[in-house]
Amino acid sequence: MFDAAAGKIVSPGEVLVVGDKITEAGTKVGRPANAKVIDLGDTTLMPGLIDAHVHLFLHPGAEDLQTVEESVPERTILAALAAKDDLMAGFTAERDMGTEGAGSADSAVRDAINKGLLPGPRLRISGNAIDILGGHEDANRFNPAQHVLSNATYANDIPQIIEAMRQQAKEGADFTKIYETGPDRLVDGNLKTPYQYSEAELAAAVAEAARTGRRVAVHATGEPGTLYAVQAGVESVDHAYQLSDETMRLMHEKDIPAVPTFTIAEYFADHAATPAAAERERAMQALHAREFKKQLAAGVPMCAGSDVGPFPHGTQAREFELMVEYGMKPVAVLQADLINGAKLLQWDGKIGELAPGYFADVIAVPGDPTQNVSVLKQVSFVMKGGVIYKQ
Repeated sequence: MFDAAAGKIVSPGEVLVVGDKITEAGTKVGRPANAKVIDLGDTTLMPGLIDAHVHLFLHPGAEDLQTVEESVPERTILAALAAKDDLMAGFTAERDMGTEGAGSADSAVRDAINKGLLPGPRLRISGNAIDILGGHEDANRFNPAQHVLSNATYANDIPQIIEAMRQQAKEGADFTKIYETGPDRLVDGNLKTPYQYSEAELAAAVAEAARTGRRVAVHATGEPGTLYAVQAGVESVDHAYQLSDETMRLMHEKDIPAVPTFTIAEYFADHAATPAAAERERAMQALHAREFKKQLAAGVPMCAGSDVGPFPHGTQAREFELMVEYGMKPVAVLQADLINGAKLLQWDGKIGELAPGYFADVIAVPGDPTQNVSVLKQVSFVMKGGVIYKQ
C-alpha cells in the first residue's frame, strides 16, 4: 500500500471502509463481523489518482470545429462518457478547466455524478473559461461574417470580468478559469506570448472569487502574463512553459503550483497536420522540459494535470511518465498528484491519502509505483466513495 504522506510502500496493505469513508488503513486493520473482504492479491493499493487539468467536453479531432458542429446536449453526453473513461482509468478526482463553449453544462455532469446517476470522478468545474475579444480561445480564423462564437466568455475589462464570474458562479462554477496568455511562438529559443489581462485585472478577479470562497486558475505559458497571474494570487499556473526567476520565486513563496500538462504537447506533435507543425510542437516541448528542471530547482510546487480531452480520455497516466522523464523522482510525482492535487482541488484532508476519515477512493496497480510510475497505466481496481466501479 502506498503511504502518500510518507512517500513509501507499506506491506502488507489493508484498508477498512465503512460507508463512503476509510476508518482504518495500515499493515493490519480490524475486521468487523459481516465485513466483506476483497483480496486484490499481489497489487499495490493507492489513493485514487487526481488530474488537475482536464477537458471533459473535448475529444480528439478539430477542437475549434467541435463547438461549431456539435450541440451542447451532444457534447454533454460525450462529457459524461469521458468522465466514466477517466474514472475507469483510476482518476477519482478531477478539475475540469473549461467547457470550451458549452457554458455551464459541466455543472450538470458534476451534479449527476454527485447524485450517483453517472459514474465519474469528483469534479471541480469552471463552466466556460474567460477570455478577451480576439484572445486565445476566440474564433479568430473563421469568416467574421459568420459570427462564429468564442469557446470562452468575453470579458475585456474589470467590470466585465466580474459580471462574467458572477454569472458563472450563479450557474454552479466552483472556480474561475482565465486565459492569460497566447498565442505562443518561439523566437531565438525563447517563448513569446502576449498577455491578455493586466495584474490589476487579474487581482480584481481573484478578489471577486475570494468574496464567495472561490479561486482563479489561469492558462499561462510565459512572461509577463505568468508574473501578473502570480502577483495577483491565482491558485495555479497551468502549462507554465517558461517562467522568470521572479515568477518562480513568488510561486515558491506563495505556494502556487505549476500544472505542466506535458501529455497534450506530445500528442499534438505526434498527430500534427504537417511535419512543420510537429517540429514546432516538439521544439516547444523541449523548451518546456528544460525550463521544468529550472522550476524544480527553484522550488516551484507541482501538480499533475494532463489537459486530456484533445487526446483520449482514460489515457492520461502518460503525464506521470513524462514528469519523471523530465526530471522528477517517481515519489515526488505521486505526491505532486495526490498531496498537492488534493490541496489544489480544495479537498485536502479528504482525498489523496489512504487514511482514516478520508473518502474511500482506492485503486490498485501492479508492482511498485514508487519505482515505476508506468504501473499507473494498468489500474485493475477502482473504488470511489466506497463504491466499486472496476474489479
